Amino acid sequence: MLNEFRNAPRGEIALTGRAARGSNQGGMRAYNERLVLSLVRENGPMSKAEISRITGLSAQTVSVIMRALEADSLLQKGARVRGKVGQPSVPMGLNADGAFFFGLKIGRRSTEIVLVDFEGKVRRHTKEVYCHPMPDAVMHFANETLAAWLGDMSEAEQGRVAGLGIAMPFRLWEWDRSLMQVGRRLDAWRDRDIAAELGKSFGFPVYLCNDASAACGAELVSGDQDKPRDFLYFYIGYFVGGGLVLDNRLYEGRTGNAAALGSMPVAVQEGGARQQLVDVASLATLEVMLEGAGQGRPTSWSHPDAWDFSRELLNDWLDGAAKGLAQVIVSANCLIDFQTVLIDGSLPAQVRADLVARTGLCLNDFAVSGVEIPEVRTGTIGGDARSLGAASLPLSDRFLVDRNAFLKG
Repeated sequence: MLNEFRNAPRGEIALTGRAARGSNQGGMRAYNERLVLSLVRENGPMSKAEISRITGLSAQTVSVIMRALEADSLLQKGARVRGKVGQPSVPMGLNADGAFFFGLKIGRRSTEIVLVDFEGKVRRHTKEVYCHPMPDAVMHFANETLAAWLGDMSEAEQGRVAGLGIAMPFRLWEWDRSLMQVGRRLDAWRDRDIAAELGKSFGFPVYLCNDASAACGAELVSGDQDKPRDFLYFYIGYFVGGGLVLDNRLYEGRTGNAAALGSMPVAVQEGGARQQLVDVASLATLEVMLEGAGQGRPTSWSHPDAWDFSRELLNDWLDGAAKGLAQVIVSANCLIDFQTVLIDGSLPAQVRADLVARTGLCLNDFAVSGVEIPEVRTGTIGGDARSLGAASLPLSDRFLVDRNAFLKG
C-alpha cells in the first residue's frame, strides 16, 4: 500500500463547519486513508467512532481503512478506554516505525541531514559546517551520510523510507556577489541537479523546495495549529527568506521561489540608499557588524554562546532588521490581506521574541492608509525548521491531506 500512497489521487473534500467530509466511494480509498492519517496526526490516538463522526465516513468504511493501515504498520492500537455504556473503545495512533523520512538542508554556511519517523520525531541528525556550500562537498556529505544511515537500518526499515526532501536556497550562485566573500563563486550550482543525482543513487523519491518555503512548510505541518488560513512567514538565517501560505496551502509559485522576501527593497536609514531586506535582516549582516567591532563570535549562530556579545551592537541589528521587516510586511499586505505574520529562525527564543516585538512597533511607523496592520507572532519550530521542512516534503506528498481537510477544534 505504500506505493499506492505515492500515486494516491487528490480527492475533493467539502468542509462542514470545522469537520471534514470523506467519501464512501470505492475509488477514494487512498484519499480516505490519507484523511484518517492526517486526522490522527493532528489529534493523537482516536477511536473509530470519533473518526467516523468527524469525517462523515461510515463506521464500516472507517473499520476497513484502519484495518488496512494497521496491517501496513502505519497505525497501532492503544490501550482500551472504557466509557459509561457500551463496549470499550480502542484508540488507534501512529506507529512511529511505520515510515521514515530524510531531510537535507543546504545552507550558506552548513549542511544538515535528519532522519524523522512517522510521528515526526528526529531519530538522527548530523551537521557539517563550511565557509561556502560547494556542490561536490555537499553531495559527498549527503551520499556518505545517507548510505551510512541506511546501512544501520534493517531491511524492513529501509523499505519504509518514504523519500528524501531537500531544502536549499534557489539561485544560490547569485548571493556570493552580495554578502559572501569576494572571489568565491558558486556558479557550479547552475548546472547541478542534486535531486536527480541523489534519486538515482538511492532509488527513493526525492523532493526539492526553497529552504525558506520548506521552513514555512514545517510550520504549516508541525507547528501550532491555531494559525489563520493565510499567513506570511519569515525565516531569519544566514540570509533572511520567506514563505507564503494561502488557504492553508504552501504557495511556491511558478518557479518554486514565491515569497522571495529577502529580495524585497527597503530603506532603513532616512535618506540612505535603497537596500534589500537581505542586507539588513540577515545573520550575515550581524556577522559583518561584529567583525567590524572586533568582537567576532566563538561558534555557529545556532549555539547560545554565539550571542554573547555587546548588547548595543545587538540592539542596532535588531532595530535595522525590525524596520526592514516592517516595510516588507506592509508592502506584502498591500497585495494580500494577511491577518498574521510569523517570524522564526536560527535565533535564541528571547532574541526572536525581541525582534517580533520591535517589528510590531515599527509597523505603526510604516502603516499606510487603507491597509490593516497584521498581527506579528513568533514561529513555533525554531532553528530546525528548514531541515524538518525538508523531511516533511515526502511526508506530506505521500501520507497527508492539506489542512483544509480538517481544522483542530
